Amino acid sequence: MNWITNYVRPRINSIFSRRDTPENLWTKCDECGTMLFHRELAGNLNVCTSCGHHMGITPRDRFTALFDGGIFTEVDIPLPIEDPLKFRDQKKYPDRMKAAQKSTGEKEAMLVVQGEIGRTPIIAAAQDFSFMGGSMGMYVGNAIIAAAERAVKLKRPLVLFSAAGGARMQEGILSLMQMPRTTVAVQMLKEADLPYIVVLTHPTTGGVTASYAMLGDVQIAEPNALICFAGPRVIQQTIGEKLPEGFQRAEYLLDHGMLDRVTPRTKMREELVQIIRMLMDMPPAVAGDLPAPNAGDATETKADAKT
Repeated sequence: MNWITNYVRPRINSIFSRRDTPENLWTKCDECGTMLFHRELAGNLNVCTSCGHHMGITPRDRFTALFDGGIFTEVDIPLPIEDPLKFRDQKKYPDRMKAAQKSTGEKEAMLVVQGEIGRTPIIAAAQDFSFMGGSMGMYVGNAIIAAAERAVKLKRPLVLFSAAGGARMQEGILSLMQMPRTTVAVQMLKEADLPYIVVLTHPTTGGVTASYAMLGDVQIAEPNALICFAGPRVIQQTIGEKLPEGFQRAEYLLDHGMLDRVTPRTKMREELVQIIRMLMDMPPAVAGDLPAPNAGDATETKADAKT
């Protein structure tokens, strides 16, 4: 009886009460293969705690970590024509848009917000690579123009986080027209004497690199980010030669003068605060506040001074 009570019954109970572990609790690092607990990974801004590999991060998660108290306000962006070319490949363009909106929870591939970092007011824009590869369509062009106009109106610097596979093929020439449009938007900032800082994240390629992503007053990149117009495989097949190690990666571009800084994501906030305040001719950021003195303490201090 003891054998049944002590072994068989607990064994049966454990089988029938067993629960499946949720699959999204652990993430495998693409670089080193380490299994990372989801809370640990999110707390480190999707940077591997073992090897420092930078994984993808959504604009909202990035802005929550970037802005003071995680507080920011979205900037309204004019909506373009839904499907100007009536484009269809394996799916209709509107169907692809609905699928991307459902999977990401966002309206489009770019988010524009305003808020403060280190008590420094800024306008920020970020591309979402998980939304159709962060492709540059008419909405993205409208977003950058809206961000630049808001920055000029409020006299704030603009910080842009790029992540894109290039132009959006479903919008054809209308997508390519966003290259000159966004270039004009950046020129608005320069004429207003406002800083335009670009943070290039993995990957930033195609027409995005050939326009607003490389026009910043300061060019910063995350470690090992792929930054190029045509990819290394295309170039290698074209010229028929083996490319150097790390070709078109952030560190390679920094060594060859195309970037100003390569900064880890976990240190990006402090870096941006320091650079923005320098460019805006502002005093250094306040690291912390001392509590206000009590009324009684102030009275005692005055009495001590008289004595």
